[in-house]
Amino acid sequence: MSVIKPAEGKLGVMVVGCGAVATTFMTGVLMARRGLSKPIGSMTQYDKIRIGKGHDKKYLRYNEIVSLASLDDIVFGAWDVYDDNAYISALKAQVLAVKDIEPVRAELEAIKPMAAAFDKDYCSRLDGNNVKDCATRWDMVEALRNDIRKFKTANECERVVVLWAASTEIYVPVDMQVHGSLEALEKAMHENDTLHVAPSMCYAYAALAEGAPFIMGAPNTTVDIPAMWQLAEQSRMPICGKDFKTGQTLVKSGFAPIIGTRCLGLNGWFSTNILGNRDGLVLDCPENFRTKEVSKLSTLESILVGDEQPDLYKDYTHKVRIEYYPPRGDNKEGWDNIDIFGWMGYPMQIKINFLCRDSILAAPICLDLVLLSDLAARAGRYGIQRFLSFFLKSPMHDYTQGEVPVNHLFKQYTMLKNAIREMGGYEADEAID
Repeated sequence: MSVIKPAEGKLGVMVVGCGAVATTFMTGVLMARRGLSKPIGSMTQYDKIRIGKGHDKKYLRYNEIVSLASLDDIVFGAWDVYDDNAYISALKAQVLAVKDIEPVRAELEAIKPMAAAFDKDYCSRLDGNNVKDCATRWDMVEALRNDIRKFKTANECERVVVLWAASTEIYVPVDMQVHGSLEALEKAMHENDTLHVAPSMCYAYAALAEGAPFIMGAPNTTVDIPAMWQLAEQSRMPICGKDFKTGQTLVKSGFAPIIGTRCLGLNGWFSTNILGNRDGLVLDCPENFRTKEVSKLSTLESILVGDEQPDLYKDYTHKVRIEYYPPRGDNKEGWDNIDIFGWMGYPMQIKINFLCRDSILAAPICLDLVLLSDLAARAGRYGIQRFLSFFLKSPMHDYTQGEVPVNHLFKQYTMLKNAIREMGGYEADEAID
């Protein structure tokens, strides 16, 4: 039987960013625990997993298999470059109706963001005044570690999880001279190597050093570097990322397997989005969009693999675009044009138009990643948490060993279920092949 420390006491959820995604997540949790709303979309709250086979078969919710933190035990904190409390921020985000915010106004007003560790060179479209004055990246780490300690003590938290729900940083290519070892990364932080050390890396380092799992909800180069893997192993803390799988990539990771399973060919897949919230504003900058593009482009190529089926997938074109369109706000629209071919090479097309709400889709993912990362820590699982790939656009993997990430949605779901089974002391009885 797997030994998991019980989820007792308060769980601190410290969110980097107090914008649309964060406040939608917070408000939904606060409303749900008052019985005023439902956490729809959350796997940990609704999904059931089969345990056993034949006459012994039964379907159980996650918290019936493993010990999960209760929504009642969550305490929220945040960092942000803007000093608006979570209530004001939720109103400004214009995701939720006022009637769905007012019942928990007092609790949201009490969530006042701490000053952010921020570098405008990494996110030029943001210009807040709630920013730490740090001489070096190492100073950022120390300031953030102090924030985590103070928050944990002030709120009497047994455990803390740190979740990145902030904007996309500019693209940082992996440089093994800096990112290849923990020693090299720490040296770069002390020397204030701002070219190779993103602010998000400071948050991740601080979280892991303080014994908190870290979740990267944007496509930033943060924990997907060997230096962070070493720190996660040293601190024996879970890490996962990157980029919440909400709209278009969710569709892609679920629909591409239909094409592959049916042995249809692919000539091209063109994806475009329009988005008007703060995330869209940031991604309107080419340097920041590059980070997102790399994340979104990685999905298809590991599902429909040319080397495995050259007749079907050898030379297809895959393009992704995001357009900042302010009138839409948080109501994102994704268009996909898919050019396929079938019997004797005859062409066909598929069109998908997904009118979704970005933060409404992201909020339950935030909840699931927080609860499952906390579970992993209590179960003694550390380093990359591949079983959480289901929730992420560009799942972490050890590329130094030639590992290929699993992007196939239904294989990811099998990984998730098997991990829950194993942590609950049951057999992992579904194959991934």
